[in-house]
Amino acid sequence: MRVALIGSADFGKAALEAFLDRGDEVVAVFCPPDNPKSTKPEALKEAAIARGLTPLQFASLKGPEAAQAMIDSQADICVMAYVLQFVPQELANLPKHGTIQYHPSLLPKYRGPSAINWAIALGEEKTGLTIFRPSDGLDEGEVILQKEVAIGPDDTLGQVYFDALFPLGIKALLEAADLVVAHQHQEIPQDESLANYEGWFEVNAAQIHWASHITQTYNLIRACNPAPGAWTKMGEQKVQIFDARKHVSATYGAVKGKPGEITQISADSFFVGCHGGQIEVLKAKGAAGKMSGAQLAQELNLQVGQFFLL
Repeated sequence: MRVALIGSADFGKAALEAFLDRGDEVVAVFCPPDNPKSTKPEALKEAAIARGLTPLQFASLKGPEAAQAMIDSQADICVMAYVLQFVPQELANLPKHGTIQYHPSLLPKYRGPSAINWAIALGEEKTGLTIFRPSDGLDEGEVILQKEVAIGPDDTLGQVYFDALFPLGIKALLEAADLVVAHQHQEIPQDESLANYEGWFEVNAAQIHWASHITQTYNLIRACNPAPGAWTKMGEQKVQIFDARKHVSATYGAVKGKPGEITQISADSFFVGCHGGQIEVLKAKGAAGKMSGAQLAQELNLQVGQFFLL
């Protein structure tokens, strides 16, 4: 089939390579304009060039130039894989079989750009992915297929995405494209009674409030690992916490310290009190970059009995 691809980053790159590697003809690759502030090459752009394709980098996909490029491609289908630009309905409808899009949630739950973060932070035990028809409403189009993914009690954002939703999503895009081009798919309207939308999981959302319950704190740390990094402060020093363990206090006698208090420093980590137990910090980041919890404790001269900002 003739595929037009709109996307970016490693997911867009993987989608491009998956279609090419199985013998499809990628007839257009739309990716964002170069970011002058970034020193890292755009992954999809670099992959397209390496495969002998010329990436199309329009400042906006709303204009006539982007539409004409899509028309000229004579694509059978357009695939949207990690899209950062708004794609108008007029552009999405131009290919012979329209456009399909990937989203890392079981739509209509967790519409928005940080679906995996929010699902983990809110303690969900499962998530998934959806391939759907994009509309002018964000993540609101008809569902073509969905696949569920379990969220383990200790799974981080990185594990859920890179180990499950990323590879499964690439396979799902191939499967959905085949179904659509063969006219073997269904398009199911989303159930609006189940819908919710969240915005970006930004730095303010990633702040640790040690007075919260240990489960909430632990879920937040998992949801921010590896990005944006759950954070707290020791005095004026910002500390980001990445790898951690949850230690639940089963009895009153097992409680150690108060919320936000450093209760123990070991050879590999340090412990912080919470309501319901302690968080053991295994990997963190201070002024000198990422390191073990014990190394950070040494760098900041942390002492048992000190408190992080509540």
